[in-house]
Amino acid sequence: MKTIIIEALSALVGGGQTYLINLLENIPAQWNQHYKIIAIFPKCLKDHIPQSSVYEIITPPFDTSKMLQRIFWHKLYLKDLVYQLNCDVLFSPGGYLPMKVPSTVRTAVAFRNMLPFDDVERRRFDHGYIRYRLWLLKYIQGSSIRDSDLVIFISNYAKAAIDRVIPERRGTSVVIPHGLSDDFRQKSPTRPERLHDIEYVLYVSILFNYKAQLEVIESWYKLRQARLTREKLVLVGPEYKPYSKKVRQLIDLLGLNEEVILTGPVPYSELPSYYQHAKINLFASSCENCPNILLEALAGGKPVLCSNYPPMPEFGGDAVEYFDPYNTDELKELLLKYLDNEELCLKMGQKAFDRSLQFDWKESALKTWNALADLAQS
Repeated sequence: MKTIIIEALSALVGGGQTYLINLLENIPAQWNQHYKIIAIFPKCLKDHIPQSSVYEIITPPFDTSKMLQRIFWHKLYLKDLVYQLNCDVLFSPGGYLPMKVPSTVRTAVAFRNMLPFDDVERRRFDHGYIRYRLWLLKYIQGSSIRDSDLVIFISNYAKAAIDRVIPERRGTSVVIPHGLSDDFRQKSPTRPERLHDIEYVLYVSILFNYKAQLEVIESWYKLRQARLTREKLVLVGPEYKPYSKKVRQLIDLLGLNEEVILTGPVPYSELPSYYQHAKINLFASSCENCPNILLEALAGGKPVLCSNYPPMPEFGGDAVEYFDPYNTDELKELLLKYLDNEELCLKMGQKAFDRSLQFDWKESALKTWNALADLAQS
């Protein structure tokens, strides 16, 4: 029996958790006869991970939410676990290898964070902790990508970018995009409670430098100068305070306090309702690897207006309309084109939904497990 250890202590936010939960929920049924799977999760997530006889969950006895705490746990405990459990594959979905492993252990990393490798996007952050951390992650993850036996990319765009930066790598690679839960395609008859009596255009994403909410708000202001706009702009997601402060200041400056709604984070289970009852779904990010929010928006069955930065066209295809997120006139013109054209909205909404059918977590998870199984047997 082969042993696969998944080191997932850095899975502290939604995207990483969604990725891992869907992997664990879609382990092939027959695998418990041939593979022992052990997932190491942070203590704070212990009650949120579904229990199963197919895999075992280990949680550190202390908080590992900070990088130094994780490094301490790696040094003190992980090395012993790798030996004690006779590990065959050490898989790091967070993108970096936490330790030097014995020569008998195969290693795999998933490359899911494009930001450290995008020099232009890193410069959107002021000099300080975030910018320094991203610079450091570039070298930590780069070293792991170079030395791993297997790198799992989640977009062709990401693979091409790393091929340019790190052309010589020790191991092999495979491209396996994220999937999409059927929950986002199942019709939600009830509208979001806080939006039950309004028409709205929706943008789901953390308020963050490269998500371009400032430009979206400026586009909305220009829209209101050109059209009597009854719809509201709804921004859903947690806030990075230095950026969200600028967002709120801009809303005040432009007099849009009654027109732009900031909901803060919304429970993941409620998001399908938000997407499905919007008139239009926006996605204006300029730095992604595999854009989960774009996939979710596609499944909403409403027209999607999307950033033209890669890799978005790789996932949206011809089912969405693209715009430069930093050209506020482009988004304004697209909003004018769609908001009063019901026939066009129905047509593009159906195209978006049909496109979403190409992304399935069961298929993505199976490809991932098969890649890890091949590595374990090599």
